[in-house]
Amino acid sequence: MANPFRTVRIFLGELVGELQKASWPTRSELKDSTIVVIIACALLGLFTAISDFALYNVVDTVTEFISR
Repeated sequence: MANPFRTVRIFLGELVGELQKASWPTRSELKDSTIVVIIACALLGLFTAISDFALYNVVDTVTEFISR
């Protein structure tokens, strides 16, 4: 049976090596990306809220019309 500590050590060594190869964003790139994500989340939330409100009103109108 293989030593589990050896495999973990190998994994962590490879992990550190891959993370050192990665290109990390600068502070301004990170700030710009964060702003884009926040705006996208706000727009998606607004779209979801409007769609939910509209669908609720359509279903409510149809059920009122049917129940008469």
